[in-house]
Amino acid sequence: MTAAEQAEPGAVERTVPASCNACGGALKPRLDPVRDVWTRQAFSVLVCERCGLGHTSPVPADLGPYYGAVYYGQRHGVTAAYCAWRRVRLLQRVRAPSAPPALLDVGCGDGRFLLEAKKRGWRVAGVERYPDLSRAAGLEVRERVEDAEALGPFGCVTLWHTLEHLPDPHGTLARIRQLLAPGGMLLVAVPDWGGDQAGLFKRLWIHLDVPRHLYHFNAPSLSALMRRCGFSVVRTWHQELEYDLMGWSQSALNAISPSWSNAFFGVLTGKRVGAGAAITASSAVLGSLLLGLSVPAVTAGTLRGRGGTLIMAARRLDTPTAELG
Repeated sequence: MTAAEQAEPGAVERTVPASCNACGGALKPRLDPVRDVWTRQAFSVLVCERCGLGHTSPVPADLGPYYGAVYYGQRHGVTAAYCAWRRVRLLQRVRAPSAPPALLDVGCGDGRFLLEAKKRGWRVAGVERYPDLSRAAGLEVRERVEDAEALGPFGCVTLWHTLEHLPDPHGTLARIRQLLAPGGMLLVAVPDWGGDQAGLFKRLWIHLDVPRHLYHFNAPSLSALMRRCGFSVVRTWHQELEYDLMGWSQSALNAISPSWSNAFFGVLTGKRVGAGAAITASSAVLGSLLLGLSVPAVTAGTLRGRGGTLIMAARRLDTPTAELG
C-alpha cells in the first residue's frame, strides 16, 4: 500500500483502482504522494503499463466535498469570452456538413460556450452536475449523459476539461457515441499528462488537481480510448492559451514555495486562496510576471506537440472498434 493510501485512514470511504479504465491493463505507481491543494489530503497517481493512462488513487466514494464553494469560481476569469469564442471556432472547423447542427456540451458549467454556439446557429443542450447557472441562462440542461438521449441525435458532443473528472471515461464515451448522428464529431480537451509541464513539475503541476481529476491523459492513451469506444481521431491540437499559461506560471510558483500553492490561480479565478494578505499579494505579483515569461515555453510546447492541454476531434464510426474485434 502506498503512503497516500495509508493517509487519514477512515476519514472517507476510498477505493483503489484495480485495473485501467480504458484498456484493462495493469497499474503501477507513478507519483506518490500527491496532495490536494485545498484539503491537503494525500493521493497517488497510478499509470497503466499498456496504454499510459494515469489513475488517481484512492478514489473517494463521495467527491462532493472536493468541489462545492472551494472549487467553483470564475472558471476562466477575465478570459471567459475569449475562451468561448475560441472553442466555438474549433467547433465550426470540425463540424460535419452531413450531421445536424445540434450540440451537446458535457460539463457545460455556466453555459457560456453553449450560448456562443447558439449565436452561430447551433441547437444546443448541456449536461452538468450542478445545472443551476446554465439553466438560469435559459439553456436545456440534463444532469446525466444518459438523460440527454431524448434531445439527440447530435452533430457534435464536446467535453471541455470534463473527461478527466468522470468516474468512467470509457463508459461515458461509449454512451456519447450512441447520442451522435452518423458522421457526428466528438471534441475533447484534457490536461496533457504527456506534455512538458507535467514532465517538469510532476506532483506540483497545477493541472494534476487530484482527486477532482480522476484520470490523467496523454495523446496515446486518449486516442486509444477513443478508438476502443468507436471513434476515429481526425485532428489534434496542443494548446489552450489560458490553461497553458497558468500551467507554467502557477506550477513554477508551486515549485518555489508551498506557501504559493495555487494562490495566484485562486486570485485570478475568485476561488478561496486560504493564505494571508502578504502571500496573496506576492503570488499575484510574481504570477503576473511569470505569465509573461511563460509565453516562449507555451509556444515551444505547442510546436513540439507537448503543450499543457490536449484537444482531440474524432469522428463517430459506423461500427465500434470493439464490435469489429
